[in-house]
Amino acid sequence: MIKHTMIVSFDQALPDTELDQYLADIERVMLDSGFVQSVVTRRHIPLPGEESIPALIATAIVQAAVADLDALAKAFTAPGVHEVIDHWQSRHPYKVAWANHEPLA
Repeated sequence: MIKHTMIVSFDQALPDTELDQYLADIERVMLDSGFVQSVVTRRHIPLPGEESIPALIATAIVQAAVADLDALAKAFTAPGVHEVIDHWQSRHPYKVAWANHEPLA
Protein backbone atom coordinates (compact mmCIF):
# COMPACT_ATOMS: atom_id res chain seq x y z
CA MET A 1 0.00 0.00 0.00
CA ILE A 2 1.10 3.55 -0.76
CA LYS A 3 -0.10 6.74 0.91
CA HIS A 4 -0.31 9.86 -1.22
CA THR A 5 -0.23 12.82 1.17
CA MET A 6 -1.02 16.26 -0.23
CA ILE A 7 -0.38 19.53 1.57
CA VAL A 8 -2.85 22.00 0.08
CA SER A 9 -2.18 25.71 0.55
CA PHE A 10 -4.73 28.21 -0.74
CA ASP A 11 -3.37 31.62 -1.71
CA GLN A 12 -6.11 33.38 0.29
CA ALA A 13 -8.15 32.28 3.30
CA LEU A 14 -11.38 30.49 2.37
CA PRO A 15 -14.66 30.65 4.23
CA ASP A 16 -15.24 27.43 6.19
CA THR A 17 -18.08 26.38 3.89
CA GLU A 18 -15.86 26.72 0.81
CA LEU A 19 -13.03 24.73 2.35
CA ASP A 20 -15.49 22.04 3.44
CA GLN A 21 -16.84 21.84 -0.11
CA TYR A 22 -13.35 21.66 -1.62
CA LEU A 23 -12.40 18.79 0.68
CA ALA A 24 -15.68 16.97 -0.03
CA ASP A 25 -15.21 17.42 -3.80
CA ILE A 26 -11.63 16.11 -3.73
CA GLU A 27 -12.59 13.14 -1.56
CA ARG A 28 -15.56 12.26 -3.78
CA VAL A 29 -13.71 12.48 -7.10
CA MET A 30 -10.76 10.45 -5.81
CA LEU A 31 -12.98 7.70 -4.43
CA ASP A 32 -15.11 7.76 -7.60
CA SER A 33 -11.96 7.06 -9.63
CA GLY A 34 -12.10 3.47 -8.41
CA PHE A 35 -8.33 3.41 -7.86
CA VAL A 36 -8.23 4.92 -4.37
CA GLN A 37 -8.95 2.70 -1.38
CA SER A 38 -9.58 5.51 1.10
CA VAL A 39 -9.26 9.27 1.50
CA VAL A 40 -8.83 11.24 4.71
CA THR A 41 -8.90 15.04 4.88
CA ARG A 42 -8.07 17.37 7.72
CA ARG A 43 -7.75 21.11 8.22
CA HIS A 44 -4.39 22.57 9.15
CA ILE A 45 -4.15 23.65 12.79
CA PRO A 46 -2.43 27.05 12.69
CA LEU A 47 0.35 28.02 15.04
CA PRO A 48 0.47 31.71 16.00
CA GLY A 49 3.21 33.49 14.06
CA GLU A 50 3.64 30.79 11.40
CA GLU A 51 2.72 33.25 8.64
CA SER A 52 6.18 34.81 9.08
CA ILE A 53 7.90 31.51 8.26
CA PRO A 54 9.11 31.36 4.62
CA ALA A 55 7.52 27.99 3.91
CA LEU A 56 4.47 26.47 2.29
CA ILE A 57 1.89 26.55 5.09
CA ALA A 58 -0.99 24.13 4.68
CA THR A 59 -4.64 25.03 4.56
CA ALA A 60 -5.55 21.35 4.61
CA ILE A 61 -4.11 17.86 4.28
CA VAL A 62 -5.50 15.21 1.94
CA GLN A 63 -4.24 11.64 2.23
CA ALA A 64 -5.25 8.89 -0.17
CA ALA A 65 -4.42 5.20 0.13
CA VAL A 66 -3.75 3.27 -3.07
CA ALA A 67 -2.57 -0.25 -3.80
CA ASP A 68 0.52 0.80 -5.77
CA LEU A 69 2.04 3.50 -7.97
CA ASP A 70 0.09 2.29 -10.99
CA ALA A 71 -3.20 2.82 -9.14
CA LEU A 72 -2.06 6.28 -8.05
CA ALA A 73 -1.18 7.28 -11.61
CA LYS A 74 -4.54 5.99 -12.86
CA ALA A 75 -6.43 7.85 -10.11
CA PHE A 76 -5.09 11.18 -11.36
CA THR A 77 -6.11 10.45 -14.95
CA ALA A 78 -9.63 9.28 -14.06
CA PRO A 79 -12.61 11.19 -15.47
CA GLY A 80 -13.57 14.18 -13.37
CA VAL A 81 -10.36 14.58 -11.39
CA HIS A 82 -8.88 17.41 -13.43
CA GLU A 83 -12.28 19.07 -13.78
CA VAL A 84 -12.55 19.31 -9.99
CA ILE A 85 -8.97 20.55 -9.69
CA ASP A 86 -9.46 23.13 -12.48
CA HIS A 87 -12.78 24.28 -10.97
CA TRP A 88 -11.21 25.00 -7.60
CA GLN A 89 -7.99 26.47 -9.02
CA SER A 90 -10.04 28.95 -11.08
CA ARG A 91 -12.10 30.05 -8.06
CA HIS A 92 -9.49 29.88 -5.30
CA PRO A 93 -5.89 29.40 -6.49
CA TYR A 94 -3.78 27.05 -4.42
CA LYS A 95 -0.47 25.22 -4.35
CA VAL A 96 0.08 21.58 -3.53
CA ALA A 97 3.09 19.72 -2.19
CA TRP A 98 2.90 15.96 -1.92
CA ALA A 99 4.73 12.86 -0.84
CA ASN A 100 4.18 9.24 -1.82
CA HIS A 101 5.18 6.96 1.02
CA GLU A 102 4.55 3.79 2.95
CA PRO A 103 2.07 4.07 5.83
CA LEU A 104 3.63 5.94 8.75
CA ALA A 105 2.07 3.79 11.45
